[in-house]
Amino acid sequence: MSDLEVPLRPKRKKGLVDFLVQFRCIFVIFVVLPISCAYYFLIYLGDVRSEMKSFEQRQKEHDENVKKVVKRLKQRNPKKDGLVCTARKPWIAVGMRNVDYKRARHFEVDLSAFRNILEIDKERMIARVEPLVNMGQITRVTVPMNLSLAVVAELDDLTVGGLINGYGIEGSSHIYGLFSDTVVAYEIVLADGRVVRATKDNEYSDLFYTIPWSQGTLGFLVAAEIKLIPIKEYMRLTYTPVVGNLKELAQGYMDSFTPRDCDQDNPEKVPEFVEGMIYSPAEGVFMTGRYASKEEAKKKGNKINSVGWWFKPWFYQHAQTALKKGEFVEYIPTREYYHRHTRCLYWEGKLILPFGDQWWFRFLLGWMMPPKVSLLKATQGEAIRNYYHDMHVIQDMLVPLYKVGDALEWVHQEMEIYPIWLCPHRLFKLPVKTMVYPEPGFEHRRRQGDTPYAQMYTDVGVYYSPGPVLRGEVFDGAEAVRKLEKWLIENHSFQPQYAVSELNEKDFWRMFDAGLYEHVRRKYGAVGTFMSVYYKSKKGRKTEKEVQEAEQAHLETAYAEVDQPMD
Repeated sequence: MSDLEVPLRPKRKKGLVDFLVQFRCIFVIFVVLPISCAYYFLIYLGDVRSEMKSFEQRQKEHDENVKKVVKRLKQRNPKKDGLVCTARKPWIAVGMRNVDYKRARHFEVDLSAFRNILEIDKERMIARVEPLVNMGQITRVTVPMNLSLAVVAELDDLTVGGLINGYGIEGSSHIYGLFSDTVVAYEIVLADGRVVRATKDNEYSDLFYTIPWSQGTLGFLVAAEIKLIPIKEYMRLTYTPVVGNLKELAQGYMDSFTPRDCDQDNPEKVPEFVEGMIYSPAEGVFMTGRYASKEEAKKKGNKINSVGWWFKPWFYQHAQTALKKGEFVEYIPTREYYHRHTRCLYWEGKLILPFGDQWWFRFLLGWMMPPKVSLLKATQGEAIRNYYHDMHVIQDMLVPLYKVGDALEWVHQEMEIYPIWLCPHRLFKLPVKTMVYPEPGFEHRRRQGDTPYAQMYTDVGVYYSPGPVLRGEVFDGAEAVRKLEKWLIENHSFQPQYAVSELNEKDFWRMFDAGLYEHVRRKYGAVGTFMSVYYKSKKGRKTEKEVQEAEQAHLETAYAEVDQPMD
C-alpha cells in the first residue's frame, strides 16, 4: 500500500453521549482523581506491610491461601454450578475489553490475597511473586538492590498475572522477548485441585508453554518465578528525531536497534532499551537507552532528568521536543524511566483531561495523576462505554519488524491515529508450536533484526481517538477493528486479547494456533471447568447456554493448521 490519501467521510451528528464525554473531565477531577489517589495510598500501605513480613511468613500465608483455592474448587458441583472464574469484579481489569463472560452464571474463586512478593533470590537471580503483584510494587523492592525483572511493563498497575496470562512488553523485549518469555516456572492450581509447578524441562512442560496468552483458561496461576537481571541507577537515554514518509520512519526505527549486518546479539551494537513514537505521517522520535551508574550520570556536563516528578512534562511530549532541538542525551533515574508513561497513561491522559498536560494543572494537581483505569471504567456507564468502543481505539498490533512500515501506512489510512507507539520484541522459536509463533522459515531469510532462534516483531500501539472522530466525521469503530484484525491475520501478526475484539471463532483460530492449547485443555481437565480463551475474549454478553455448547464441542481442525503437540 503506497497511497496514503484518507477517505472522505460525512459529518456525524452529535448526541447526549458526546456531551457527557466532552465534560467527563469534571467528574474525573472531582471524583475519580481523589478516589484514585486514596486507593493508591491504601495499596501502598498494604505493600509496605507485606514487605515488612519475613519471606517465611509470606510463604506460609501463600501456602494457606493456595489450600483455600483448592478447597473452593473441590466444592464446585459441575452439574449445578457454572464455569469457574475469579471473583474479581469485571471493572477492575486494566484492559479495555468488556469482561462480559462474568455475566453468565459462574463459580467464583477468590484470588485477591495473592499480592505478595514471596522471594528475591539473588543467587538464582529469580523473583518469586504472586499474580496480583504489580509493576510498581516489584520495582520499588528490586531497583534499590540494583536488580530488576528482565521485562518491566511501563504502567504501575499492570499485574504479573495479567502480563503472563495475557500479554506484556517493554523496551527491553527486543532482547528478552515478551514478559512471559522471562518466566522460568509457574505454580498452577489445576481444575481437579492439583497444585503443580510447570517448567520448560519437567513433566508439565506442555502446560508451561501454553500458559502465556491463555487468559487463565487452563488453571489458576498462584505464583511465578521470573528472571532478574542486574541494573544500574540511571538510564542513559538518547532521543533521535527522524523525518520522512512512514516507510522511511519505519526504516529509521529499525536502524536504531538492529544492525544491518544482522549482528543482533552484539551488545556493543544493540541498545538495552528501545522505544519509538510516531507523531505524524512525517515525524518520529526514537529513543535508545543503556544503564548507567550514578557516577557517570553525575559527571560534569551530563543532564539528569527526574521525569517521575508530578510537575514534569508528560514523557511523550518531552520526547517530542527532539523534533525541534535535535538529538539529545539525558540521564533518567532507572525506576522513573521504567514508569515514564504512568502519569499520562501514554497519551490517553490528554483525552481524559484535555488540560492535564498544562503547567498549572501539573503543578497543582499532577501529584494525583493518573486516574485509576478501573475507576474510570466503573464510573463510565453502558452508554459511554459503548461510545468509547465506537469512537476510540486502544489496540496493539504485533507485526514482523520488516512489516512495520506497512502497518503504519495501514493505520494512517484507516484510522489516522497519532502518536503511534513502537516497541520491538523477539518472538522465539520454541520446541512446540504455541498460540503465537514466528513465521515459518524466518531463520533462513535472516531479515534485519532476526536471529536463528528468534524473529523480531514490533508492537505497533494504536491508542487514541481516530482523526475522523476528532474532526466530527462518521467513524465505524467496530468495522475498523474488523479490518485491523483481517490485516493482522493476512500478515502473520497478532492482537493481544486485552483489547476489544471483533473476531469470530474461525478467524480467532486463524490468527492464533489452537493445537497445543486444545491438547493441554483436555489433558488437564480444563474443558468443562474453565471457559475457553475465545469465549473469554469474545465481545458481548455470553449466555450460559452459549458457553456450555461451546465447551461441549471441540474446535474443528479447519479453524487452524494444527501441528501435533509434543507430550
